Amino acid sequence: MKKQMQWISIVLVLVVASVSYYQINSYEEEMQALKQDNVELEQEIDTMESQAMYILNQSDQKEVKLTHETWPEYFNVAEVMVKESDGEFLRPWAIYLVKEAEKYDIDPFIVYELLKVETGRTFDPELVGPETKYGHAYGMAQFMKNTAPWIAEMAEMPYEEKLLFDPYYSIKLSLVYLDYLYDQYDNWDETLTAYHRGMAGMEQYKLKNGHANSEYAVRIQTNAQKYKDFVAFAN
Repeated sequence: MKKQMQWISIVLVLVVASVSYYQINSYEEEMQALKQDNVELEQEIDTMESQAMYILNQSDQKEVKLTHETWPEYFNVAEVMVKESDGEFLRPWAIYLVKEAEKYDIDPFIVYELLKVETGRTFDPELVGPETKYGHAYGMAQFMKNTAPWIAEMAEMPYEEKLLFDPYYSIKLSLVYLDYLYDQYDNWDETLTAYHRGMAGMEQYKLKNGHANSEYAVRIQTNAQKYKDFVAFAN
């Protein structure tokens, strides 16, 4: 009887210990989940604040007008894009890009090379990218449907899914997004890597590699440098 009571006591102790262990693990998992939710919430708040600040600063944009004096300059730079793309990047798109890029003090060839990479040199405004866990990317600038709406809001433009296939709308969104990202990071490595991977993806890339000069960012900047003689006015 005494031994039986001892075994019962041992079993009870083990049961209590296992329950306690399970509860502790459960509490730890809940704490980790709460910490992760808190980090994500703080990131979301930071992003919303930076977007709001960007919108408030939009009044600082340059006022750019096409005149008899500026037209030849815009046209000449646009022609470089048209010829380099073998006519795939249409002249009206190129002129629009050069004019809009000046508003944001962005090298137009950075954007041109980005669009070339994103479309595989086709510059197809109706391009639908391959399916990913986040969905498809659409249009010439390859925006996701979960990204484009808040960029359109920052640009103070309407958002409809069909607009992602409008080349001018796509170019404008790419400029606004690049301008916003550059405003956050103040360098093109992080800006372009964030465009390609998302802001969180860029941070993960930096943690893993110790820098943000991804192959994507390097290729675009290197190719854009080929046109430096034509973009002095845009910087």
